[in-house]
Amino acid sequence: MLLLLAVFLGGSLLLPVLVRWLGARAFAIGALVPAAAFVHAVIRTPQVLDPATVPFQDYEWIPQLGLHLSMRMDVLGWILTLIVTGVGALVLLYCRWYFHDEGREVGQFAGVLLGFAGAMYGLVLTDDLIMLVMFWELTSILSYLLIGHYRRRAASRRAALQALLVTTLGGLVMFVGVVLLVVDAGTASIRELLEAAPTGPIVDAAIVMLLIGAVTKSALFPFHFWLPGAMAAPTPVSAYLHAAAMVKAGIYLIARFAPIFAFSATWRPVVITLGVITMLLGGIQALRETDLKRILAFGTVSQLGFFAVVLGYGTQAAALAGLALVIGHALFKSALFLIVGIIDRQLSTRDIRELSGVGRQAPVMATTAFITVASMAGIAPTIGFAAKESTITALLDDALAGAVWGWVALLGVLLGSVLTAAYGVRFLWGAFWRKKDAAGVAMPQTTWPDPPVGFLSVPIVLAGATIALGVGASAVDIPLQQYAATAATGLDGAHAGHLALWHGLEPALGLSVVAILAGVGLFLLTIRTGWDRRPRLLPGTASDAYYLVMRGVDRLSVVTTGITQRGSLPVYVGTIFIVLLAAEATVLLAAAPDRLQLSGWHTPAQLVVAPVMAAAGIVAVRARKRYTGVVLVSVTGLGMVVLFATSGAPDLALTQILVETVTMVTFALVLRRLPSRMGEHNASVGRVPRAILAVGVGLTMALIAIVATQARMFDPISIDFTDLAYDLGHGKNVVNVALVDLRGWDTMGELSVLVLAATGVASLVFVTHRADLLSATRDLPQTMRRATARRPMVETTEGPRFQTAENRNAPRAWLVGGHQVRAEDRSILLEVIVRVLFHTIIVVSIYLLFAGHNNPGGGFAGGLVAGMAMVMRYIAGGRWELGAAAPTDAGRLLGYGLAIAVGTAMLPLFFGMSPLQSTVWEAEVPVLGQLELVSSTLFDIGVYLVVIGLVLDVLRSLGAEVDRQAATMRSRGVRA
Repeated sequence: MLLLLAVFLGGSLLLPVLVRWLGARAFAIGALVPAAAFVHAVIRTPQVLDPATVPFQDYEWIPQLGLHLSMRMDVLGWILTLIVTGVGALVLLYCRWYFHDEGREVGQFAGVLLGFAGAMYGLVLTDDLIMLVMFWELTSILSYLLIGHYRRRAASRRAALQALLVTTLGGLVMFVGVVLLVVDAGTASIRELLEAAPTGPIVDAAIVMLLIGAVTKSALFPFHFWLPGAMAAPTPVSAYLHAAAMVKAGIYLIARFAPIFAFSATWRPVVITLGVITMLLGGIQALRETDLKRILAFGTVSQLGFFAVVLGYGTQAAALAGLALVIGHALFKSALFLIVGIIDRQLSTRDIRELSGVGRQAPVMATTAFITVASMAGIAPTIGFAAKESTITALLDDALAGAVWGWVALLGVLLGSVLTAAYGVRFLWGAFWRKKDAAGVAMPQTTWPDPPVGFLSVPIVLAGATIALGVGASAVDIPLQQYAATAATGLDGAHAGHLALWHGLEPALGLSVVAILAGVGLFLLTIRTGWDRRPRLLPGTASDAYYLVMRGVDRLSVVTTGITQRGSLPVYVGTIFIVLLAAEATVLLAAAPDRLQLSGWHTPAQLVVAPVMAAAGIVAVRARKRYTGVVLVSVTGLGMVVLFATSGAPDLALTQILVETVTMVTFALVLRRLPSRMGEHNASVGRVPRAILAVGVGLTMALIAIVATQARMFDPISIDFTDLAYDLGHGKNVVNVALVDLRGWDTMGELSVLVLAATGVASLVFVTHRADLLSATRDLPQTMRRATARRPMVETTEGPRFQTAENRNAPRAWLVGGHQVRAEDRSILLEVIVRVLFHTIIVVSIYLLFAGHNNPGGGFAGGLVAGMAMVMRYIAGGRWELGAAAPTDAGRLLGYGLAIAVGTAMLPLFFGMSPLQSTVWEAEVPVLGQLELVSSTLFDIGVYLVVIGLVLDVLRSLGAEVDRQAATMRSRGVRA
């Protein structure tokens, strides 16, 4: 099971690549992953049905937190696994035809959809509550990406954000409940928790929080509004997430804990009340919709309320019936959504007011829809009929035995069944019937182009399974009995009944028939009276309340921002410094150190460098020009280089000088667009108070450094770093090994910060997008002949070209982008120097990357050196030269680098080792001798790429994009 989870992860990463190669046909390959998981679950059936051999896998992930990657396939998990993987495989196969026009543009969608299937697979099988929460939130994030697939449509973006906010909020509340439950029970294992069955006020509070998570995830009232909005997603998403997977997560949670918590004080009032309200609201609204997809969406809302009532009721008979309902719903609702997708793709409409006479032209599809609607309404011989009859019997028996909540649930289910039959008939009438317009004249028949056979095959398979499971209901009853046995008996003391296609003439059958006939009559009444076309009954909806809250939050944020963010950088920095001074100075004065051991200097170089640094800092304060101040401040940084170098830290010295250089370049890029003199537009005010504050902060930080160095009570762990670096990290460079191995998690966090910083800078500068529009390689001549490639390049009116007899007298092109630079800004000498040094600097950066494990260097230093090479190309040849130097998107470098680092950190987990644990490979190579490669080098490569991506992003945003904007302004006659 853990291996299959890893396969889902790997498949979701690989599938986008396959889609680029094969187009929509790659969906069929992606379907093999959930299909394999489905087959695996089927093979494990004998073990699942034997309580003594229930499949269980456990991997201790974080021992200190008691966190386990544990998977347990009991009957409930097994049923949900079959649903998630079986329907998931069919939906992915369906996508092969649904997206045939979009081809290679749906690679990300394919990967996310397969990843979502893997997250659901982990959610229904995990035995650890904390891991359940992690999978829970992962499904929320992935569903956000799937619902918002059409990101150019405002409706899709709005629906995706709505679903994310609602489900994530519920997930956070549920997480608090999980923590309370785990602390109170003393275990995070779901199996052990069910065996312990804890009680008490803390448990009651935790139950309510768990139910809030289930209510938001399964779109129960009052959070039901996000599901119809999510119909903005592609139809395969609706068929999978909103019929068989995501919305089932909340129902799964209710089913998992109902056997032990159903009779607690808070469970039934919450679950049954909200379930009945949801059932009725969804059913009523489904009768008013004209979009086929929204009819099914509100029908799904109603059905989810149905499941919450039955599975949440908590008796054995209800548990048996409820799980059968979940199976039936996954089949018939997925098939109906997929049929709507076929109609939408073939006719480009889902509006029942525009459809007429489709049924006679598409008899196979219409028959499939009739079968699935029959299962939804509870008509024999479908699985829906057997499940519905068992449901009514279970609730009726408990109600007759005196259970008040039994009567509430029974009446709610019967009313819900009436509405289900009504909107089921409305769906069939809207999609396939020949209709008349408002004047009573027959509408023209809608022309129906036959879809590919494969497109229709998936709904047919689901409809066939609906009938097969109905006919074989007695076989389905066998595994469901094991789950039902975990619940309590009803008030009548009876155990669970049996799932069967025919129980004889019982009261449940009569009530079911009456409900169906009443539903058909209700539909006819709504059509005859025009009730479905009247304005909405209530002045507002839950969705209106959501948007009202969101507008309130937005307005509050605007008011808060207006009060606190005044646009003055000195005010922001001054506020931070005042708080720092007040907090730290108070502590220093209240608890003065009892001993101080100060040294005048450690090396003679400090006596020379420290005064220079201090003098530069003082002069920088007095500088009137911005660039002068920046240069003087960098003197202090260069002074730190000398201090590091003379203190036995060459790695730090190398990194410091590179960082200082890149920082200087960044400052120079920014200062180009600012007035050269400070105070030119806005004079400085409050100089004396600011000087006092600056001196106070400086003295405070100095005292903190003195006190901190004297406060050590134990030997530092760094004493052992030399031995640890060699024994664990297999390297002699302590600094580099600490970064990529001993303190690798710190470096991982720093990489994330770098990626966020680069993205933030680019987002501020690029107005519409951050794609690479600068690459000059398209202007280069293409050749396959090596002799031609060796010729020098010359500048022509068409751009750089290889030298020929015709252009022999043209000037030499030292850089491919140099000819684009204005003459007054161009330096041929600089171009020659850059041309000579660029490749050498790149080689040096690669050397630093691989030598850093045992010598000064590493991925960070090597990346900065490569970044400096990019800076040289940009300075010499402008933004076109930068595009030629790195003809790739900076965001990709950042993403690839972070992915390599994270992958290197996680890979040891699959071999039973700790994250980031290093492995060394040694080999004797002829001529070269013994070679050694440490796995942490791969982590360093990730760092290398992230740093290059950061520098490239800064150059393209603060450099090239600013240049482009300035050139545009000059072309319009505006002074840049």
